[in-house]
Amino acid sequence: MSNTNNLQITDTKENLREQIVINYLNKTSNPFAILSVQDVSKDLHIGINQAYDLFKQKEFPSINIGKRKVITLATYLLWKINKKGVD
Repeated sequence: MSNTNNLQITDTKENLREQIVINYLNKTSNPFAILSVQDVSKDLHIGINQAYDLFKQKEFPSINIGKRKVITLATYLLWKINKKGVD
């Protein structure tokens, strides 16, 4: 396969990822809702300590509000889709 074909496949996957996120966000009432460590823990089916470790990682786009670690719903969905990938 040539580089042009690989680029087209990559672009198609990126467009699909974006479309999935946009469609989901259009269904939500507030895409800028704040998710806590507990919310992410439940969604990913991981323990609370693992969720806190995830929030400490550089590549996880969380923010601190005071002492509280949070992430917006839109940012979380983008991270999750990019991490999981679309086959």
